[in-house]
Amino acid sequence: MNTRVLMYSSGTCPYCTMAERLLKAKGVDAIEKIRIDLDPQQRGEMMQKTGRRTVPQIYIGDTHVGGFDDLSALDREGKLDALLEGR
Repeated sequence: MNTRVLMYSSGTCPYCTMAERLLKAKGVDAIEKIRIDLDPQQRGEMMQKTGRRTVPQIYIGDTHVGGFDDLSALDREGKLDALLEGR
């Protein structure tokens, strides 16, 4: 997959781990991670961009997917593959 995947995460977040596992199972080779626990300024940026406080916050290309539940729902609806393929 060549579509850029960006994930705001923290080191202790089980949902971040589950999201990464799902994305890798879908063939995503690289996930650009921004650790908000290591750089608190990034939390503010994430909240401004997404309007949410919790991690993970996932972007596929320019699309804000949301958190793990949102990512999982896209997969169940059969829409995740197309988004990862840039369609």
